[in-house]
Order: sequence, then C-alpha cells, then structure tokens
Amino acid sequence: MRQPLVLNDVAALRRQLARWRNARETVALVPTMGALHEGHVSLARIGKSRAARTMASIFVNPTQFAPNEDFSAYPRTFEADLDKLAAVGVDAVFAPTRDIMYPPGFATTITLEGPAKAGLEDRFRPTHFSGVATIVAKLLIQAMPDLAIFGEKDFQQLAVIRQLAADLDLPVEIQGGPTVREADGLAMSSRNIYLSPEERSIAPLLHRVLNEAASAIAAGEKAHDILAYGRQRIEQGGFMIDYLEWRDSVTLGEATRARASRLLVAARLGRTRLIDNLAVPAGEGA
Repeated sequence: MRQPLVLNDVAALRRQLARWRNARETVALVPTMGALHEGHVSLARIGKSRAARTMASIFVNPTQFAPNEDFSAYPRTFEADLDKLAAVGVDAVFAPTRDIMYPPGFATTITLEGPAKAGLEDRFRPTHFSGVATIVAKLLIQAMPDLAIFGEKDFQQLAVIRQLAADLDLPVEIQGGPTVREADGLAMSSRNIYLSPEERSIAPLLHRVLNEAASAIAAGEKAHDILAYGRQRIEQGGFMIDYLEWRDSVTLGEATRARASRLLVAARLGRTRLIDNLAVPAGEGA
C-alpha cells in the first residue's frame, strides 16, 4: 500500500500539480480537517472515479472556530488519516502549517451573503462561514483542481462553497458527496467520538425525525406542524435544539414542494453538537 506524497507548503504543492498538468492529468481535491472517517474516504473515492489524480488537504482551520468552540480539542490523527487515504489510492496530501496558510500580517477575509446568511448555522456560529470561505478559497486558488468534493452532511457549507466558486469565477467544479451513516442512521462525524455511550444510543433520533418529517412534508402535510412536532421530539429525546428547518436546496431560502428541498437540523447532546440534513422530494404544486 503506497502512502500518499505529503506536501507541506504551497511551492511543493504547485510543483507537484505542475507535473500532473504537464502530463495532462486531471486533479480532484478533497479538503478536510483530518480525523478522517468513512465519510471522508467516500469523497476520496468519488475523486478517484472522476479524475486521474486525487489529493486531499488536511488542515484544522482556526478561523472557522469561535473562541468558545473546540479548536484545541479537535481530534488530530494524521498518521491514521494517511493510512485511510493510502487504502483508496489518494496520490498526495497537502498538510500545511498554520503559518503557511495564515502567515504573519495576513489580513484578508471573505464577506458573505446568500446561503451563508440563511438563518441556520450562521445564527449560532456567526463567524464560521467567513473562516470556511477564506480557507476554501485559498485551497482552490493554491491547487486550482478540476474538481473539489465536499460532503453533503455540511449542507449549508456546500451551498456556501458553490456560491463562492460561482461568484469568484473559480474554474473548479464543486461536487457534493452523499452523507455516510452508521448502521443506525447517525451521520458520520469526527465529533461523534465526543459522545458518551448513553448519548451515542440517543443520537440516531435526529435521523429518524428527519426521515419522518421528510415523508410527511412530501405527502402534503403542513410543514409548520411537522417541524413543530419534530422539534418537540428532539428536545424530549434529550437534545438542546438549535434548529430544525425546511429549506430550498439551492438558495436555502423558503422551501416549496415544487422544488427540491432539504430538512436541516442542529442540536446539542451533552457537549457534542450534531448536524444533519435530508432531501425532501419535489412534489406537485407549491
């Protein structure tokens, strides 16, 4: 099993990319913060299926964490991550330090509207998407891949990145990868390791509520009532809910049954904040 080539700075990254470009090889990029699980690996498989070369980035981005969040405690498992990527044939890993990505004097951020101001994650993490957009823009400009793949589990993030690439005319295709779940429906997340055994047994309730609500809305039941009941069930299950909303899949604005839409949820269980989402099939009429 060949380990991926590890690149630690932008010059080395661009030298390797130039070799691939000179060989007329297409490149897929999978940006990650490490602590990889099967969800990340599935994104690498998509890259392998669509491009001649696949690379991942591993960088725990400090600018997307608020002061009260878990930056210092975020799991870092670099050697294990390399083994997982090697197993699916990833060619290279870009693993810069903080000083490479944010050198002394760094003073640029990205201001966002549209999907980033949808009243979902942004209500509770107001600086988060600016940090995400800044680091993703840097990675896309540094690597300029043909394709970049992001998980649908972070659905608002995916919408923000699609808007970013379109607005800045970045010549990169942004592809979403389906959420990968545990056998009981819990969406895989690097933060699931924070759950106690009791909390882990409760956590799949989020996915069950999403499934039931999606079916009810698609069947024509009143969304307001379905969402209110879903929020009640989540709170009675032991969560502190941040939101359960039904939104348009592209704009994240108001949803209708005539267009593809999503249910999105975020809730805290103990010290762990979980997010999830599920597609609602389009129906007839608004």
